[in-house]
Amino acid sequence: MQIGLDSFAAASANDGTGATVSPSDNLRNLVERIAFADQVGLDVFGIGEHHRREYLDSAPPVILGAAAARTQRIRLTSAVTVLSAADPVRVFQSFATIDLLSQGRAEMVVGRGSFIDAFPLFGLQLEDYDSLFTEKLELLLKIRDNETVHWSGEHRAPLAGQGVYPRPLQNPLPIWIGVGGTPQSFARAGTLGLPLMVAIIGGETHRFRPLVDLYREAGERAGHSPDRLKVGVHAIGYVADSTEQAIADFFPGYARTFTEIGKERGWPPVTRAQFDALRSPKGSFLVGNPEEVAEKIAAHSESLGGISRLTFQMDVAGLPHAKHLRAIELLGTRVAPALRKASPRG
Repeated sequence: MQIGLDSFAAASANDGTGATVSPSDNLRNLVERIAFADQVGLDVFGIGEHHRREYLDSAPPVILGAAAARTQRIRLTSAVTVLSAADPVRVFQSFATIDLLSQGRAEMVVGRGSFIDAFPLFGLQLEDYDSLFTEKLELLLKIRDNETVHWSGEHRAPLAGQGVYPRPLQNPLPIWIGVGGTPQSFARAGTLGLPLMVAIIGGETHRFRPLVDLYREAGERAGHSPDRLKVGVHAIGYVADSTEQAIADFFPGYARTFTEIGKERGWPPVTRAQFDALRSPKGSFLVGNPEEVAEKIAAHSESLGGISRLTFQMDVAGLPHAKHLRAIELLGTRVAPALRKASPRG
């Protein structure tokens, strides 16, 4: 099983004294964390995409390009590319360039995103939410598989044999589908034979098993071999030297962030009881000491019929840079080795 991290480059990070870190320092710290994750042996680092004040990740390929120059082994991916609001030609060119810079370590996870800010920003209609993604995914896959492209659709000017360059080092460039909880999204990923990245940021992980089964069944019906139907999980989590320290570090910032998000969506304020429920054995959160978190990841994998990748989302809590580095060290030196020992081929 691959273990890694995803970051949304939260703009609210503090320096440990309560002061907010400048955007410039925040992004430099993020690249340092990616480099450190590479050094301690983690497998993958993803950068999200948002177009709002709270985040600094509106241009994830730029961040990943900087990381490519600072790393040697770790895979570099989006988490997710908001494909509905993007031009598939430019998306492919950006990640092909990252692939060349990193000598074959680029990936992308494409999805529709959890916020709608990109639609008005780029002059798109929200009612086209699904058709935009479907059409642009079709074009992206066609570009991946063909150097010159013949294609036409509703939302973009046609391509009549133009070449799309540069071409990546990897053939094919890995493209995952990022999903939330829509059955149609799981089935589509399976039918296309694309690896699946499931965002499980609340509730009980085992409740996603029917959707994961739907993905695998759709893939098998479409004739795809089981080894192509990989499942990854993106989860909220944080590791510290003790469980008590992990909770004390993580809960205040997490509660603040999700209470603010909840104001937009009509959710009640986050409570400690809710947080504790999400930390319970069946809950989706991975917050605790290294041994506790490794055991819970293994249990999550079993409940979903086996997963290939688990990525932590830690920066929702606005933690100081030093706390991030220590958590990354624990993930690389204790959590990931424990999982690899338990499943040598994972």
